Amino acid sequence: MAPEEVTITVRLIRSFEHRNFKPIVYHGVNLDQTVKEFIVFLKQDVPLRTSLPPPFRNYKYDTLKIIHQAHKSKTNELVLSLEDDDRLLLKEDSTLKAAGIASETEIAVLL
Repeated sequence: MAPEEVTITVRLIRSFEHRNFKPIVYHGVNLDQTVKEFIVFLKQDVPLRTSLPPPFRNYKYDTLKIIHQAHKSKTNELVLSLEDDDRLLLKEDSTLKAAGIASETEIAVLL
């Protein structure tokens, strides 16, 4: 069976206080990979994106959190909801699919 691949938006968060973030859309993301594998991929990919300002490319991201899932309600937070960390922070040993990632999910990458 072929792996399930989806499109997700990754929001690189540099500063909560200044609402400083940049979204990147990734197509063909394999949901069978672990959260840790996806973080490693992001750490390799983000520094190579010349369209991003250097502060975003050089930041040491290490945590993923679900911001929004398709067809579900959105919070009023401008950058990231500070609630439900126990439910929305992705555990490194989990696969993306088991962590609740589906097509058109928006996730934050933060330190």
